[in-house]
This record gives sequence, C-alpha cells and structure tokens, in this order.
Amino acid sequence: MTKNKKSQWGLTALAVLLTLFAAGCGGGNGNGSASPAPSPETTASAGASAGAAKAPSRELKPIKVALDWTPNTNHTGLYVAKELGYYEEEGLDVNIVQPGAAGTDTMVTSGEAAFGIGGQEGLTMARVQGVPLVSIAAIIQHNTSGFAAPKDRNIKSPKDFEGKTYGGWGSPTEEATMKAIMDPLGGDVKKVKQVNIGEADYFTAIKRDIDFAWVFYAWTGIEAELRGEPLDMLYLQDYAPQFDYYTPVLTTSEKEIAERPEEVRAFLKATSRGYQYAIDHPEEAANLLLKAVPDLNKELVIASQKWLSPRYAADAPRWGEQKEEIWKGFADWMYGLKLLDKPLEADKAFTNEYLPK
Repeated sequence: MTKNKKSQWGLTALAVLLTLFAAGCGGGNGNGSASPAPSPETTASAGASAGAAKAPSRELKPIKVALDWTPNTNHTGLYVAKELGYYEEEGLDVNIVQPGAAGTDTMVTSGEAAFGIGGQEGLTMARVQGVPLVSIAAIIQHNTSGFAAPKDRNIKSPKDFEGKTYGGWGSPTEEATMKAIMDPLGGDVKKVKQVNIGEADYFTAIKRDIDFAWVFYAWTGIEAELRGEPLDMLYLQDYAPQFDYYTPVLTTSEKEIAERPEEVRAFLKATSRGYQYAIDHPEEAANLLLKAVPDLNKELVIASQKWLSPRYAADAPRWGEQKEEIWKGFADWMYGLKLLDKPLEADKAFTNEYLPK
C-alpha cells in the first residue's frame, strides 16, 4: 500500500484533506492498496462471522470501528479481538468497516463511528484546525514507511531522487519530507519530477509512470519480495528523528472520551489483547485475519504478519504507548515549515490514559 488538511473548514472539506493521509499516508501508499478491496459490507459481515457463533450471555453495546483502508496487517489486532471474543467479554459488539466517502476521521468526529484508524500526520493537522480527534493508541511503535524503488532504478540514498520521478498523492508534506532528507546529502528536491498517482496500484505505476513512491514496507515491501521484485527501501526514521512518528494510530473523539470513558477503556482493553495475541502468535493471528477477510492474499498476509508482529510494541513498555516528544517533534517540524497555522498542543492530541495498565 502506498503512503492506510483553517478553522473554517467543515467536516466535508476536512475529509477531502485527511483522505490524502489515509492508510498511513493515504492514496494507495500504505498497507492494503495493492490487494483487491472488499466492499465495506463484505468486510463487516466477514468480521462478524466468528462472533455470530457465540451466543452472548448479556446485551452487547454496538460499536463501529472505521478502518483507514482495505483490511491488512495493520488491523490484525482488531480482527483477532473480534474473532476470539475479546470484545464480547468487554460487553461490546464491534462492527469493523471500511471508511465511507467522507473518510474515517469525519466518521469519528461526527459520531458515525466510535473509533477509527488514522495517522499522526493527519491528526496533527486536524487538531490544529480545531477538529476534536484524539489518538488513544499507537498501533506500531516506529514508522515503518519510507521511499521505495525497484533496485534497477539505483536509488540508494535520498540524493539519488534527483532526476527521478516520484509518484504521490499531491500533499505539500511529500516535497517537504523529501527535501528534509535530501538537503543534508546535498540533494536538490527541485530536481525531482513529481506526479500525482492517487490511488493507483504501486506495482502498476512503477512499471508505467514513476521511479519511486512512499510505501509501508510491511505490505508493499513484503509483496515486492513475494513477487520477486525486491525494492531499495529508504526508511524515513533512518534519516531524521522527527519522521519516526506514529502511523497508524487508533483514534476517537473528545466527545466519546468525555461521555463514554468506560467504553473507551473496554474497547482498548480488548484491542490490546488482540494485538498482544498477534505479537505472540503471528501466524495464528494472520489466519484469524484471513478468516474474517478471506479475499486477502494468504501468502502476503502471513509473510506481512510475521514481519510486522514484533514491531507493534517494539521497545515500548506496552502495546499502544505514545510519547509526547514524538507528537511534538513532528508537529514542530511542520510548524517550522509553515505547514501548520499554529503549534500543536501535543498533550491534547493523544492519551495513554485508557490503555490497560
């Protein structure tokens, strides 16, 4: 998947902006874009299959969770928690859906979905514009995205972007990010040709229009390996500390936290169990994802899960943990480039309060 933005904006306008950042960076650059996308209806019904086999002993609270993109291994913990009954144990009937036309962040802020999956990039821009989104858990501790190119393009460092064609989704952060990692090496971002490939499949675009793109290795990189088309991968976190940010994250609204804090706590308790199961049992977790969403490529899901599972919590004391300096570092960089109208109040953009102790 290629890389799952003033206070005058309405939710519809915000959705257009934040769609640019979907799926980790949106527009076909994150986990899932290279695979056929099941319809939201298919995803919801498939995700409910295991839960339907168990008769709940009490009335369950219906909860909708909106993904950022096609189901993929970024989302495995959600499906594990559903398939193994963890949500039921917390009194929740969780329905996992793909985002509608308005986008996940709009679904969450409007109350259509209680929870969603987004990215630190989009949430940062939303918060600065007064949108009441809050990150409640980091799904992956470190940024696994970067710029990727087939080996025959000979892109071994950011300076090698010069004279090449980059395929993106039209966000100003793309050029700013390239510039940040090219400048220290004497590279000139103005010598990079940039084209908008939108939601085009990475493997199609790379053969036809572009030399490199922004991807998540856990999906596109693994798929490239399986295809026998290995990539040169330049991970962002290796070049600048501000780029080791959280993507993706679990989000909710300030209203949900204020009015239903125990629901948030219950949801995170079960979800944390789901991701911990995926950490401890990668292949079994992959098979639970495949059971819920059988249209996915089995070989890709299993290989991706084995690569990603150790990275969910990585060096954090628990899955989901977030640090203020990570939020502040990336936002300060954006503000310094005038990509934000004002500094981010980082301590209000996220919370660890509802993670299980």
